[in-house]
Amino acid sequence: MTPDEFFMLRAMELAKKGIGAVSPNPRVGCVIVHNNKIIGEGWHKKFGEAHAEVNAVNAVEDKSLLKESTVYVNLEPCAHVGKTPPCADLLIKHQVKKVVIANVDTNPLVSRNGIKKIEEAGIEVVTGVFEKEGRELNKRFFTLVEKQRPYIILKWAQTADGFIAQKNFESKWISNEYARQLVHRWRSEEDAVLVGTRTASHDNPLLTVRDWSGRNPVRIVVDRFLRLTSHLHVFDKKVKTICYNVLKHEEHKNLLFIRLDENNFLNDLVADLAKQKIQSVIIEGGAQTLQLVIDSGLWDEARVFVSSRTFGEGISSPKFNGKLIVQQFMHGDHLNIFTPV
Repeated sequence: MTPDEFFMLRAMELAKKGIGAVSPNPRVGCVIVHNNKIIGEGWHKKFGEAHAEVNAVNAVEDKSLLKESTVYVNLEPCAHVGKTPPCADLLIKHQVKKVVIANVDTNPLVSRNGIKKIEEAGIEVVTGVFEKEGRELNKRFFTLVEKQRPYIILKWAQTADGFIAQKNFESKWISNEYARQLVHRWRSEEDAVLVGTRTASHDNPLLTVRDWSGRNPVRIVVDRFLRLTSHLHVFDKKVKTICYNVLKHEEHKNLLFIRLDENNFLNDLVADLAKQKIQSVIIEGGAQTLQLVIDSGLWDEARVFVSSRTFGEGISSPKFNGKLIVQQFMHGDHLNIFTPV
């Protein structure tokens, strides 16, 4: 492993500390190295607050060392004024010796402008160090920027004989308590969680983070014809909730009804989520909603718990073509993670 790779891995480690707090911004970490020794490091901690480069520079006690230092950052420093000043300008101000970057920012507001600015100031720039790993770290950000839609994760639990719910749509407790805790962790890491009409009605889920610490995701309910009753948990206004339908647009505190075109419902839904800067969504059911998204091709990852329980009959699990990338054993259950073929 080269020194550039070693310090870039550290920058990516730091970037992960921002999970669940920085969206719709990317996850970014920064390491400043002088004579092969780290003299400053930082990460983007919260949306709207200082970026990773600012926190790393501030951590350097002797700023005179910056002129002979290399800056490692997993994403191209920004060159535009957003909620904070451009990070490219900060590095130029301190005349750092070299900047090593994993990924070029494909956001049109940046897109090599930061690199160009830094190079024009006479600073050496190296790109592409652990580029693949950097793309994986920020796959949600890149999906929103490049595809104009959120990164979409499908999640369900199914029995060993392939059912997602009983005939009466009862689906609770197919998976074990460890799986449920993991799902709550996932919710804290993503921007939104989505369910269809039947799941909202039959399960009456809270869709919040309770078995883990972290922020609650935005709750999204698909209820095309507004058949759901207002007493359901998803309408309690305790957490921001969006109800997509074809009948009305109405705004309340923490509850938004958005009317979409019935003929282009799903595409308009994901486009509206992107417009609202929702970077990632976990779709938790039910079977009909999951299958609709699968058939549309609008998914990036499927996380499937397979229980040792059997139902014999019931609502079949979704059908899809996927490439198995992860398999974990969880106290009697299996977790299989797929990407589209």
